[in-house]
Amino acid sequence: MMKVESNISFKLYSREEIELATNNFDNRAIIGQGGQGTVYRGDNLNPDNIPVAVKKCKGFDESRRMDFGKELLILSRVNHDNIVKLLGCSLQFDVPVLVYEFVRNKTLHYLIHAQDDSSIRTLDIRLKIAAKSAEALAHLHSLNHPTFHGDVKSANIVLGNDLTAKVSDFGCLITRSTDENVQVVKGTMGYLDPKYLLNFELTDKSDVYSFGVVLLELLTRKKALSKEKESLASVFKEAMKKGSLDELVDSEIKREQNNVEFIIQQVAELAGRCLAMSGEHRPSMSKVAEELRLLVGSVQPHPLGTHGVSSLMVPGWLTADMSEYYTRGEKTDYYSLKQKASISIEYVR
Repeated sequence: MMKVESNISFKLYSREEIELATNNFDNRAIIGQGGQGTVYRGDNLNPDNIPVAVKKCKGFDESRRMDFGKELLILSRVNHDNIVKLLGCSLQFDVPVLVYEFVRNKTLHYLIHAQDDSSIRTLDIRLKIAAKSAEALAHLHSLNHPTFHGDVKSANIVLGNDLTAKVSDFGCLITRSTDENVQVVKGTMGYLDPKYLLNFELTDKSDVYSFGVVLLELLTRKKALSKEKESLASVFKEAMKKGSLDELVDSEIKREQNNVEFIIQQVAELAGRCLAMSGEHRPSMSKVAEELRLLVGSVQPHPLGTHGVSSLMVPGWLTADMSEYYTRGEKTDYYSLKQKASISIEYVR
């Protein structure tokens, strides 16, 4: 056990402990799969036998093993109510294995795109989730060793029992390949910052752009990328130019309250600034969080806003729907230099 500042502990787990906890990575213990790796339920890794999420990463560069351990130690110091806690890791496998706190509920992606009960998808609830997620990202950006998430999306925002937002899945992103001949981009189509695609430089403003897409999802209840591969950001920008934003906004929230038009306009304007082509013209994540907090305070809670919250709970550990946890939804993808040009054309336009 390694001790770090603020009495926060980070544990290096042995191969035997991880294999025992996941029953040797038994397929029946899988609770999520995606482009960054596979997530398993883990047991018996702490004295209280509290379940954990064990993530087996993909795309590891062996030459960075020591640097990776140091970076994980830094991430373990992150202690925020709206960030899924990184508890430790194991470096005794071919790829890194990360251990996170287990959040029993599903994701924002599920709430927006799959949940049937509209009473737990009110404007008030959506704004609170957005504000708390923004605060979490702002916290990561403000650390002494600033941390950029790199894959902000609705599927990486987990919701607690009371719909408390927790940003997840930022550990595996530091395993990027350093092959001299191939530059690799990690991210999710529809959320990728066009500027990042052009120069492979991840910054805090890359997270801001991706979060802008999440705001659009909350406003429209449309996916970041349509079946026809049309990006929601492009559709939104076109609607703003034509003055047809109202046609894009989710009908569920348009009929909620007297000042809904003003709030929707404010969120849309904020999303537009987050999606500015130049990172310099995008607000900081702390500014985004501040503006969202003010908007939350201006919303009149919907009378049915607390009804049905328990319907997001997952009954049992390995139901058919558990793959929604962490990874189901838009998939994190890896892109080589050859794919860069075509992707840039798609998302920069």
